[in-house]
Amino acid sequence: MHYELEAASPFELRVDGAREVPESDVRNALTTGDLGFIHSFTTGSTVDGPGVRLVAWLVGCQFRCLYCHNPDTWNMTNGIPVTLERAKAQLRKYHLGLRAMKGGLTISGGEPLMQNKFVIKVFSAAKSMGVHTALDTNGFLGSRLTDDDLQMTDLVLLDIKAWGNDLHRLLVGADSGPVLDFARRLATLRRPVWIRHVLVPGLTDRGADIAHIAEFCADLGNVQRVDVLPFHQMGAFKWKQLGINYTLEGVTPPSAEQIEDACAIFRAAGLKTF
Repeated sequence: MHYELEAASPFELRVDGAREVPESDVRNALTTGDLGFIHSFTTGSTVDGPGVRLVAWLVGCQFRCLYCHNPDTWNMTNGIPVTLERAKAQLRKYHLGLRAMKGGLTISGGEPLMQNKFVIKVFSAAKSMGVHTALDTNGFLGSRLTDDDLQMTDLVLLDIKAWGNDLHRLLVGADSGPVLDFARRLATLRRPVWIRHVLVPGLTDRGADIAHIAEFCADLGNVQRVDVLPFHQMGAFKWKQLGINYTLEGVTPPSAEQIEDACAIFRAAGLKTF
């Protein structure tokens, strides 16, 4: 399957981009970081870090979020095989404009730390071009990054999905402990963090749970802002086309009042919300 490297939106359904890549080559790529598997690049984002951003959406994810809007990024074989040199060339096309617009490069997913070696090599190239780097991660695989790797990462956009292991396992299929451990490590290293919390009515909107997240984030001391992201149905069509059972079909996006209520809890803890 042939896809252009750039996409108008990450909501494009893309499958089988690396179907013919031998498994041994995939394993070697994950070990060396000289080849990445990318869903797409999108340009002009103003919500994935400061300024105007180039976003690289990588494939591969160990979470199975009930509300995932890009389930086509779960499987590594759905990505486009992209050499490190090609990724650098893509960044070089935009680096002057990104710098002028006080933006940078954000690597998202999927879960980008499934391909941590590739991520850090691309970040190293970005830093050599004077480009700001941001990592959008669920944090579960944060232990894969060395302290030096994190020095290549100017900003971490850290998703905190839920408070409490039972709800976290229900939502994503994994415990929250490694995520919170990574958050604490980022605080110790004084790395800047933006927290992201997806507000799903009936699942992640309980005031008591949000208050626990807010208290945890406020105590870290390195959280610059919290983005309360409203649940939406924009990726629901992908679940149907991929033949995956989607359990949130009847859930409506949160109202403006529900979003404001959540933001107010974070603000009461002394955090900035957007």
